[in-house]
Amino acid sequence: MAAIARLHLLQPPPAAVNTSVLFSKLPRLSPFSNPNYSLCYTRARKPSLSRRLCSNSESVPESSPTSGASASIVGGLLDYLNESWTQFHATAEAKRQLIAAGYHLLNENDEWDLKPGGRYLFTRNMSCLVAFAVGEKYRGSNGFHVIAAHTDSPCLKLKPKSASSKSGYLMVNVQTYGSGLWHTWFDRDLSLAGRVIVREKDGSFLHKLIKLKRPILRIPTLAIHLDRTVNKDGFKPNLETHLVPLLATKLEDTSLDPKEKSNISKAAHHPILMQILSDELSCGIEDIASMELNICDTQPSCLGGANSEFIFSGRLDNLASSYCALRALIDSSGTPGDLSSEHAIRMIALFDNEEVGSESAQGAGAPTMFEAMRRIVGCLAQEYVEGAFERAIRRSFLVSADMAHGVHPNFMDKHEEHHRPELQKGLVIKHNANQRYATSGVTAFLFKEVAKIHNLPTQEFVVRNDMGCGSTIGPILASGVGIRTLDCGIAQLSMHSIREICAKDDIDIAYKHFKAFYQTFPSVDRKLEVD
Repeated sequence: MAAIARLHLLQPPPAAVNTSVLFSKLPRLSPFSNPNYSLCYTRARKPSLSRRLCSNSESVPESSPTSGASASIVGGLLDYLNESWTQFHATAEAKRQLIAAGYHLLNENDEWDLKPGGRYLFTRNMSCLVAFAVGEKYRGSNGFHVIAAHTDSPCLKLKPKSASSKSGYLMVNVQTYGSGLWHTWFDRDLSLAGRVIVREKDGSFLHKLIKLKRPILRIPTLAIHLDRTVNKDGFKPNLETHLVPLLATKLEDTSLDPKEKSNISKAAHHPILMQILSDELSCGIEDIASMELNICDTQPSCLGGANSEFIFSGRLDNLASSYCALRALIDSSGTPGDLSSEHAIRMIALFDNEEVGSESAQGAGAPTMFEAMRRIVGCLAQEYVEGAFERAIRRSFLVSADMAHGVHPNFMDKHEEHHRPELQKGLVIKHNANQRYATSGVTAFLFKEVAKIHNLPTQEFVVRNDMGCGSTIGPILASGVGIRTLDCGIAQLSMHSIREICAKDDIDIAYKHFKAFYQTFPSVDRKLEVD
């Protein structure tokens, strides 16, 4: 039904047409502004958290649009992860980098004026982003070459009424978002981040992002002395009663009269929490009109392992894919010559709400990307061309990039014997006969052919027949309008934990593969005709 609804919406109208020692520091790019959408950081922008290493290894050279093929983007990824505590921050940071690279900000509510050779982006809900670079030789119904990923990760979110008190403690009630490994959230230094709607003195409202970097929350585990069976029977917390973060001790204020105490007890959120937020936002508590906040781990992303070969971080699923796609688009269209011989349109689409099924206005289940494609085709058409959009879709190719399950050395039997993706061995191409992944024999061949030309490794994954299989945005997008699609991902461990692991080398391989896809796919695609 969702696919039918999307097709209906897409019908054409009746009328025609780091540390200073170990890392070279990224240049601080200029801040962005959008006159049509008010987004404000809560304070003057400070340098990002230092990129931390777990050993004194060699530095990771940072690449730029003009750097050589051997340069690494790992340092940039660590900065991106440390900046992007929420889907809102991830989208805002991607937007900032695109605008700094010369992309023009569009608004979905306005008319678009697009030109061959132009580079553009727009956001939706500040948690979904679409960016594209138009080839200078683009004509009529040429195709789109797209890499799609998602900005959200499993997390805890503040309930609309979060204030509660237990046994002399102030607690905050949360709801689970996605399928997280919730036991990993216990005994972590937690804080809050997200967005807030703030009332201005003139009666207008501002959309602001907020990130409290100091730990103010914690979910303590029960001492083993009070649960002697935990190591034998396993830790099985109740997600409603046990997964409640502790904020502060409850202090009795004898100076308040009974009426004031009653008002405080009926407040949706603890006054002390609201005071912390208002201090961070430099506004009054009464000016906070609405908020949407995630619980976040405060431990920075870093390199780890004896040889610093791993990345230890939260939200690798799926910000690692998002960042590789972002950098591949920017770096493949950063110089005047990059688009001079391009006939297609290079695009990234970063969606929200994948972890809960994608059925939202900012998720892949919405027609956001395909509506944009239709508008782009119509904008760039010099005259009416019958079926231009539909023909453009037939000529298009979508890479659905989402993290993959690397083989776990302690649980090797959870993988099919001949399909055990390893870390540091390249992108994993995902197959599923029941279409939980959208890869076909044709799309796998074309994507691997790009890798072969550039001497990049790839791996294959299928789930065991006696186990369930997850899914991605790939089948959702593929079924929307019939675009050719491949599902792939970077191998990782601890997926959906508060702290995940992937290999440093795989980040650079994914970036190179995505960049090669933009640059090489047209020549590969011309060599194979199926229909």
